[in-house]
Amino acid sequence: MRTSASTLTSTPDAIAHAPGKLILSGEHSVLYGAPALAMAIAQYTEVWFQPLSPGEGLKTAFQNLSAGASYPLKMLGNFKSSLDQRFDQFLRGDLEVHKILTRPDDLAVYTLASLLQDAAESQDGEITGIGAVGHLPAPGQLGSRSDLSIGAGMGSSAAVVAATTVLFETLLDRPKTLEERYKRVRFCERLKHGKAGPIDASAVVRGGLVKVNGTSVEVPQVPKDHGLLKGDGWYWVLHGSPESGTGDCVAAVRKAHGHDTPLWDDFAACTHALEDALVTAASPKEAIQENQRLLERIGVVPEAAQRFIQDLGAQGATAKICGAGSVTGDFGGAMLVHWNDHEAMTQFMAQHPSLAWSRLQMAERGAAAGPAPRRNDQEQTQ
Repeated sequence: MRTSASTLTSTPDAIAHAPGKLILSGEHSVLYGAPALAMAIAQYTEVWFQPLSPGEGLKTAFQNLSAGASYPLKMLGNFKSSLDQRFDQFLRGDLEVHKILTRPDDLAVYTLASLLQDAAESQDGEITGIGAVGHLPAPGQLGSRSDLSIGAGMGSSAAVVAATTVLFETLLDRPKTLEERYKRVRFCERLKHGKAGPIDASAVVRGGLVKVNGTSVEVPQVPKDHGLLKGDGWYWVLHGSPESGTGDCVAAVRKAHGHDTPLWDDFAACTHALEDALVTAASPKEAIQENQRLLERIGVVPEAAQRFIQDLGAQGATAKICGAGSVTGDFGGAMLVHWNDHEAMTQFMAQHPSLAWSRLQMAERGAAAGPAPRRNDQEQTQ
């Protein structure tokens, strides 16, 4: 059900959610023409809007992200323009990418401003605040909570953009197609990473398993009883926050291996092998191990992360890092673990109480209105 723009309340209709993502295979190699395989995960970001008393402007309250910020409603147009200008400075080489956004809340508010601008332009108007477009009550609070770790390769920024997009599609009564949402997420997320590829946007918008090859996006189907759909035998582990940013890792790999075509062909073959294993319910062990060996070869798996994966392997599990990894420090970020012995996994992780982990379950649906699905079987340690 859609909420009328003139009767917005803080009911569940004024909330939306989006899943995170993990790259299962193809990180780095996707930049050299190889395919990448990713999946939406049942770890969610929720975003909601709640009206406030007159005169309070737009306020943010993002759990575990910031202390909140205030944005004058009449300045949303100028706010968006200023970030667009900062992005242009980045493109010219005059500004570092991490300086485009000055506050953690900026990305969600930019998404809102871009949606309002769309609505205003369709009415030959200007962005002058929420109350000026669609007659939404103003001011209000834009709030968020998330299960996703920041900067760990779990698609946290794409998820907040996708959830914000769906939320205000509903409130403005301007629904978008999946392709339009996908383009919106890529457009807004470019402020976070400098260039937003198709992987994160495809996964959080479409849900399920996605295979990206250049500009094409496929949606492979796994069997209905697959462990990924049930959260059975698959896990994610957060092996600390990588010391190197994605850009640093990409630059280091490009310098050392950018022209090694046979290497990227090996990555492509590995991705195809993992896809085949998943869609046929065959053992993924060999493909995961080969992917990890290739990632170690390009130098993005810190030694401490390698030892952790080796220790898992010695116990019978199979694991790899997911995402850019790191070229400095000890931590590798998000990891994929396949182990059909849940008790053994629990006992192993009990030896690493500082690491967050959970069953890995595919989110079959992408960004949508309403609160995020709740899982009762989730086990996690922080």
